[in-house]
Amino acid sequence: MALVPFPSQSSTPAKQDDLRDDRKSGLSTSPFESEPPEEDDSAEGRMTFLEHLDELRKRITHAVAALFVGFVLSFAIIDKVWSFIYLRLTENVPGHKLIYTEPGEAFFLYMKIAVLTGVLISSPYIMWQVWLFIAPGLYAKEKRLAIPFVISSSALFLGGAAFSHYVLFPAAWAFFGSFSNEFLEFMPRIEPVFAIYVKLMLGMGLVFQMPVLMFVLARLGIVTAKFLAKNIKYAVLLIFIVAAVITPDGNPVNQLLVGLPMVGLYLIGIVVAWLFGKKPKTSEA
Repeated sequence: MALVPFPSQSSTPAKQDDLRDDRKSGLSTSPFESEPPEEDDSAEGRMTFLEHLDELRKRITHAVAALFVGFVLSFAIIDKVWSFIYLRLTENVPGHKLIYTEPGEAFFLYMKIAVLTGVLISSPYIMWQVWLFIAPGLYAKEKRLAIPFVISSSALFLGGAAFSHYVLFPAAWAFFGSFSNEFLEFMPRIEPVFAIYVKLMLGMGLVFQMPVLMFVLARLGIVTAKFLAKNIKYAVLLIFIVAAVITPDGNPVNQLLVGLPMVGLYLIGIVVAWLFGKKPKTSEA
């Protein structure tokens, strides 16, 4: 009768060590063992609520610092900016002059123009800070969209400001100046005129961020292109409510000048959400 040798005890620990090494390296030693789950690319970006607050504080601090730098740099071109804006403000004013009734009103107008110019100068860096705040919630492959995000959002903000300067404000200002007659003379003060100008410019700059906002919401899985297209009638209603708030007068023409570009931006946002939105996970058979 042949004797079958039992495995020596010295070889058992070695095999156990090999088994441990295989498990650590992710190799399965049994056909019944399931494969380890893939690591989530966004795991490293998971943050607690307090960490999110600290990150928000940091980004706001950086944005304010950039705004201050833009404010200081704007004084190098303040005279050219002043002339550029003043020509638009007085376009429909008789005599092409504005009045001021307070001693410091004209001085503070210079400061306000410098702040507005600083916002435009620092807008790319501010958009970069916005991206850094939302980036931890994205996957690694999505973080490569940082440069397109900053460029597109900055371009849209500046495009909205340009639309306000060249189209919306002149239309609104022509409406206000149309009431002059033999009994009434249009002599506006600097402060309310510039307040309307800033309100329209910043409002349109933010409104033109709609495609970028829809891109972010679609990437986070909050909205889909199908959902946005299905609820377009409610979106149009909300758009014209916002247009009525932004426009300083009740002129329906000016509201259309604000509302129609917003509808166009919403349609662009639907296309963006369809192209870049988070795809639904397909169930494996």
